[in-house]
Amino acid sequence: MASMSYDRHCAEIVAQTALLSTRLSDADLSAPVPTCPGWTLAQLVRHLGGAHRWVDTIVRTRATDPVPDDLVNDVTGYADVDAAALGAWLTEGAEQLADVLRTTGPDTAVWTVAPGGTPAFWARRMTHETVVHRADAAFATARSPAGPAPANRPFAVVEDVALDALDEWMSFGSLPVVLEPRPRICAFMGAGHSLRFQATDATPEAAADWLIGLEADALTWHRPPAGTLATQATTTVRGALSDLLLLVYGRLPTRGPIPGPVGAHTGPVEITGDLDLLDAWLDAVSFWLKE
Repeated sequence: MASMSYDRHCAEIVAQTALLSTRLSDADLSAPVPTCPGWTLAQLVRHLGGAHRWVDTIVRTRATDPVPDDLVNDVTGYADVDAAALGAWLTEGAEQLADVLRTTGPDTAVWTVAPGGTPAFWARRMTHETVVHRADAAFATARSPAGPAPANRPFAVVEDVALDALDEWMSFGSLPVVLEPRPRICAFMGAGHSLRFQATDATPEAAADWLIGLEADALTWHRPPAGTLATQATTTVRGALSDLLLLVYGRLPTRGPIPGPVGAHTGPVEITGDLDLLDAWLDAVSFWLKE
């Protein structure tokens, strides 16, 4: 269950889009996006704006079957675009989507790409889709330490949005389908292995702590209540909430230096225990990002 309300998700789609749009006014739209290889900044924006419009269509038409997703996946071209026009187009799509979601309400039956089947699923999904692509835009527009930008324009997410985003990720990661195409994770199943993600910058009452169990035939997760003694996990990942989010979405590496200019991330992530287990889990639960 989402920890943020439906109305808050609708509002955050617009708010996160506005934050992303601030990076477009003085940006090189042909700049590569290091976290989305092969895409330019303009193509990233087209993808996100297309996703907003795709979901708008699903919800507005009360679709009960998959809707063609060309708007989401076809980002070819867009070599000659105007930053102001692109930003306005992105903003328009986000606002229209939020309006349609509010008008339709959270409980109407619609098609969804994962269990849910209501606009509530899409409101949450598009909130965090926008958050992560805002991070991609931050990586694409961050300047080197020698450049003129103050503080290198870092990326961060407010606490409750980051918590909800990580909860959503863990929920996707517990779906049975994640085990079907990824046999690598199966080698770790049913042997008492576990992973733990702990935020180093969250308030105590947030209980920003996720424990993942690898049962014989399922991946499970829960958030231990605040104040619970730490369970010894096979692999533990500790870092700022924003960095944990970037890590699970494949925007930060588990091995080697963090790519891109300094300032595009919020700080180091500490990983202890079995790194191969973490890599296998990330590969399994992120399958939907790669298809």
